[in-house]
Amino acid sequence: MGILKCPSSCCNNYSSSKHHEDHHQQQSHHSNSNNTLLHSESSTSSSLSSQPSLPSVPSLTTSLQLQQKQELVTAINGHSAIFSLVLHGKFLYTGSSNSEIRRCRKDTFAPDHNVLVATTNSAVKSITVFGDKLFTAHQDHKIRVWKIQEQEQEQPYKCIATLPTFNDRFWKLFSSKNYVQVRRHKKRTWVHHVDTVSAVTVSVDGTLLYSASWDRTFKIWRTSDFKCLESVNAHDDAINALVVSRAGVVYTGSADKKIRVWKKLENWKNHQLVGTLEKHKSAVNALALSGDGLVLYSGACDRSILVWEKEEDEEGGEGNMKMVVVGALRGHTKAILCLVGVADLVVSGSADNSVRVWRRGINVVNSEKRCYSCLAVLEGHRRPVKCLAVAAESANNGGVGGDDENSGGGGSSYLVYSGSLDCDIRVWRIRVPLF
Repeated sequence: MGILKCPSSCCNNYSSSKHHEDHHQQQSHHSNSNNTLLHSESSTSSSLSSQPSLPSVPSLTTSLQLQQKQELVTAINGHSAIFSLVLHGKFLYTGSSNSEIRRCRKDTFAPDHNVLVATTNSAVKSITVFGDKLFTAHQDHKIRVWKIQEQEQEQPYKCIATLPTFNDRFWKLFSSKNYVQVRRHKKRTWVHHVDTVSAVTVSVDGTLLYSASWDRTFKIWRTSDFKCLESVNAHDDAINALVVSRAGVVYTGSADKKIRVWKKLENWKNHQLVGTLEKHKSAVNALALSGDGLVLYSGACDRSILVWEKEEDEEGGEGNMKMVVVGALRGHTKAILCLVGVADLVVSGSADNSVRVWRRGINVVNSEKRCYSCLAVLEGHRRPVKCLAVAAESANNGGVGGDDENSGGGGSSYLVYSGSLDCDIRVWRIRVPLF
């Protein structure tokens, strides 16, 4: 099966977003023990090697302890390379390189529950869901909107819009100010993405859809009528990742090695650049926010996950967007391709074919500082792990949440879903102790 290509973001030299090579082709010359934990404090140097590993919790230090906290529940064949995963209600939705969108029950893993709900003519790079609408980003530069069927029947979903819409395109045709240069001798209206759409996400209230593209822009769409409200020229190379905080702060990560922070403050017409984070030494592939939204995690081809925290000042609030790197999570031996945060956990997927689960805790030496431990290393995929989803597991789903004997006398249980270029989705159960 041929694997569709993405920007050459794992190489040391970047010339343009047209260098579409697979992330997993990055070769690593660095190896760490699977149980490598994190230590030391932060630094102000811009060199990645000077970004220290974070202080570690002195727990879960043996492979036996790690194995007792993790369990492979099942593996689901996705029929093609898995590019995107998202959980919504009772279901897990998957997008793949063969243009299929599939749905399965997130707590029922029988093969016959893996249902094809939609198919297109282009690979599905990202999926997000809000209410009864499913939004998909595609390699053909388009965003599609699907109406989710409420019934349990295996009915195909109806595509209710393709962005940009006809109305959006039509009304922009007649004014030269609506055109932007996309190539040397070619112009398009600003509502168009002109390269692969790499990420989509929805605002917390569901009124806005954000999209990022390898064309170096991110765009904002109104979900009520799918009108494109804004297009931002954000980076000097392909944008690989985008996350939005509850307060509407937009973070974009790019093959130009930078993370940029955008905000639309009161009385501002458009989003403005309020911060640039420049500590990675290679392309940024993944971003995630912590469960409380106060910590930003970034993963890159340099094999490290940097941890960013907002620097408080007398003003406080989300208007102050000065972010500082407080350290790095290290252990993966190849590029970081995906990240997801939930509660006090951050989960990472890598081109080294593994998934790692990291836990944020309190530093016993200095309670104002945070420390991290590697709670689990999940191995079994045969190709790079491209996407992740995580859900807390409740006892009535057959899980081990709560104070049962399987959870080690208290704690929580999570299901981790990992999608890979090996065409498999693996479902793991992770038990998180109270301490």
